Amino acid sequence: MADPDSRRDHVGLFLNLAGERRTAFQSECGEMFGRLLLADTIDTAVAALGRQKVDLMVVDLGGFEGAVELAAVGALIRGRNGAPTLVLCPYVGSCWLPELMACGPLHYRITPILAAETQQAVRQALAAPLDAAASAQQVLLDKEKELRDLLTIQRSLQRALGSVDEVGIMASQVCLALCSFPGVRHTALLHMKERGDLQLMAQESRNHLDIGRLMGRRDRLLQSPLHEIFPPLLAVATGEMVLLDAPEKAGDPELALSLHDRDVQMVLALPLRNEPGGPVQGAISFMFDRHLQFSREQFACFASLAQFVSFALGMSELKHQNDALAGRLTQMSTVDALTGAANRRKGEEILDNEIRRARRYGLELAAISFDIDNFRSVNDLYGYPIGDQALRVVAGTVSARLRTSDTLARMRGEEFMIVATHTGAVDALKLAEKLRATIADTELPGCDTVTISLAVAQVAPDEGVSAVLERLDAALHRAKRSGRNCVELAMP
Repeated sequence: MADPDSRRDHVGLFLNLAGERRTAFQSECGEMFGRLLLADTIDTAVAALGRQKVDLMVVDLGGFEGAVELAAVGALIRGRNGAPTLVLCPYVGSCWLPELMACGPLHYRITPILAAETQQAVRQALAAPLDAAASAQQVLLDKEKELRDLLTIQRSLQRALGSVDEVGIMASQVCLALCSFPGVRHTALLHMKERGDLQLMAQESRNHLDIGRLMGRRDRLLQSPLHEIFPPLLAVATGEMVLLDAPEKAGDPELALSLHDRDVQMVLALPLRNEPGGPVQGAISFMFDRHLQFSREQFACFASLAQFVSFALGMSELKHQNDALAGRLTQMSTVDALTGAANRRKGEEILDNEIRRARRYGLELAAISFDIDNFRSVNDLYGYPIGDQALRVVAGTVSARLRTSDTLARMRGEEFMIVATHTGAVDALKLAEKLRATIADTELPGCDTVTISLAVAQVAPDEGVSAVLERLDAALHRAKRSGRNCVELAMP
C-alpha cells in the first residue's frame, strides 16, 4: 500500500453540520492533505465538490438530524461515483450506515473516536493499492468468503426456526445458530411480552457471559440502568439497529470493563418487528471478539436474519393463540356452560368409550342417573336465577365427591348422568346413596333444601349406550313414583 503521508497534494473535504469537530479534525488529519476544505452545510460541501476534485470526503454525522439531511448526504456519496468517502457515525445513529451504503462505497468509523483511530481511518481511505489487479482479485475472494459465511448462518437459522411449537426451544436454537457467524462469541434473543415487559428469552455464550447478570435482571429489562446505552436495550427503545464497535464508547466504564473481561470487542443489536414501522417485538444481539468492518451485504443479511426471527416469533405466538382458541371452542362444544359438567353429547361419547374399554379388558362399569326433585317448583317459587344457582351447587357438590376417573354430564334440564369406571352395582349403589344424603343435607342459597332421585345401572358386556340410558330412564321413573329422594337399581 502506498503511504499517503508521502504525498502532500491530496485535497480533502470535511463536512460536519454541527461544526463541533472541525478544529479537532484539522489538527488530527490536516497534515495528510495538501489542502483541507471545511464545510458546515450541505450546500457548502456541494459547492466545494463542484469546484475541484476532492480525493477524500469525510462526513461526520454527529449533529445530523432527520431524513432530509441524511438523504442529502446520500446524494453527496452518490455523486462521488466511487471516489473515497469516510463516514464518522455516532453509535446511536449507526442505523444510518446501511442506508448510506446503498448510495455508494464508503469507509466508516463509529464515534466517539480517538485521534489515532481517525488518522488510521484517513490513511486507509486514501491509500491506493500497488497492484490494482491483485487488489481486485482479493476483493472478489473476500466477497466469496463473505457470501459463504452468510449462506451458512442463514441455513443454520432456517433449521432453528423449525420449532415454532415451543418458542423457548426455538429461541435457544436461534441463538445457537447465530453463533456460527465468524467472530461471534455471544448471542441473545430478547422478547417483548405484554405491557412492555422485555425479557431475556435465550442466550448462547462462548465466553461465559450472562447478560442477565450483566443487566441485573432477566425480565422488565427496559427498567435496567443500562437501557439508554446497552445496544440490545437501545435497539428495542429506538426500533433501530445499533452498532457499538468498542464497549468504552457507550460511556459506562463498568459496562465496558465487564465486556472487555469476556473478550467482547464489538456489539451489534437489531430490533425485531414483523413489518417495517410495526411494533418492536424485541431484539437480537451479537457480541464479537474482534473489530469488523461490515459491508452493505452483511448489514442486509443481519437485517434479514432479524426479519426471519420476527416472523418465527409471530408465527409461534399466533399458533399458541390458535391453540388456545381451539381449546376454548372444544370446551364450549363439550362442556355445559352453566354447571361446568360435560354436556349430553360428550357424556354419551364418554359412556360409549368406557363401554368399549370395559368390554375389551373385562372391566366393571356403572352408570348413575339423577335429577333434582320438583325442580320446576324451585323455578316457579324463587325464579330462574335461583334455579340456575341450585343446578350449579348440586353439580359442584356431586363433582367434588367423584373420582378423577369418573365423569359427570348434564343430560337435559335438571337431569345428570355419572359414568363410574371400574365400578360394580354394589359400589355404585353405595355412591348413589352417599350422593343422595349429601344433597339432602346441603343448604342452597335463596331457597329451601332440594333432594335428588337416582337410578343405578351396571353395564352389561353386550350393551350399548342407548340400552343403558333406557334402563336408567326407567329406573329413574320408578324412583320418582316411589316418593323421590331415593335410589333405584336398573334391572337388566
